[in-house]
Amino acid sequence: MKTIILAASALSIMTGAAFASTASGVVGNINADTRVITLESGKSYTVPRDVALPVIQAGETVSIHFNDEGDKVRAVLR
Repeated sequence: MKTIILAASALSIMTGAAFASTASGVVGNINADTRVITLESGKSYTVPRDVALPVIQAGETVSIHFNDEGDKVRAVLR
């Protein structure tokens, strides 16, 4: 029984970490020159030059993935 509880606890911790490392939403504005994506929610994300920036437009849904610390964009997916 303890094994099941420990496994469930570990899974819930890992799942929470996975949710903390992504953001999704509808693009409200994108500035390709400054590489800033602003979602309709008002949150803005700067995409580093070493990360591929797909061709996206306002109104499209994107998923933004961060590094393990959650402070640097690592991927932008349509």
